[in-house]
Amino acid sequence: MKIGVRAHDYGKMNIEDLARVLHEEGYDAAQLALPKAFTGIDSYEDITLAHLERIRRAFEAQKVEIPVFGCYMDLGNPDEEIRAYALTTLKQCLAYSKEAGANVVGTETAYPHLDAEQKKIWYPYMLDSVQRAVEEAVRLDVKLAIEPVYWHPLENLEALTKVLEKVNDEAHLRVIFDASNLLEFPDTTDQEKYWTGWLSQIGKYIEAMHIKDFMFGENKEYQPTLLGEGCIQYDTISKWLRENAPDMYLLREEMNPQTAQHDIMFMKEVLC
Repeated sequence: MKIGVRAHDYGKMNIEDLARVLHEEGYDAAQLALPKAFTGIDSYEDITLAHLERIRRAFEAQKVEIPVFGCYMDLGNPDEEIRAYALTTLKQCLAYSKEAGANVVGTETAYPHLDAEQKKIWYPYMLDSVQRAVEEAVRLDVKLAIEPVYWHPLENLEALTKVLEKVNDEAHLRVIFDASNLLEFPDTTDQEKYWTGWLSQIGKYIEAMHIKDFMFGENKEYQPTLLGEGCIQYDTISKWLRENAPDMYLLREEMNPQTAQHDIMFMKEVLC
């Protein structure tokens, strides 16, 4: 496995400095959301070919791979103007990813927390956006990776499977698997059964895994924790990784640089 991190958890730096810091911390890989990670880039519209060339060179020099070029867009929003901007930006990032040397462009399918009725309404808009984005990925010969989240229209295994079957392009449509974003009821979920179901059905599509841990507070507010100190039971996931995906990118999200070495060690000892 390759140990990586969401780069902007280390703050916003210039391109060469961030690549160096991540190498010195011991990472093999990084997920980059350019407007959040790099000084001089405050929006996707600010990105230039010169930026992308600098990123590719700097990260290659530090031997830090870029498995995910982050472009998280509101793809399912029923508002036509919002959705059009989301799709246009995502398509542009598909082109950018190739120049930066990234493996995939990663996105979720909405911004807000949706209720059950909203998720039903947003689903067809999300599906249409994904289909259009994959058409562009095919044209450019790059990959799009979608991330299911239980409060978004791509909310569960059934919803994801339907999209994958509808698009029917394993080469260009991939998945980012984030267990924390799929575990709505940690106290009552049989995690061994739950993760086995997910991984047996869509495992072949997974391009990268986001690794984090959490607990719910008294009012069910999300509280990040160190890896191994929250409610995610990684045993089943670890077993699947070792047997089926020994080269998987494991990308720590919500990383606190002050406790990074603890979490890196957890990933190496428990997941790899």
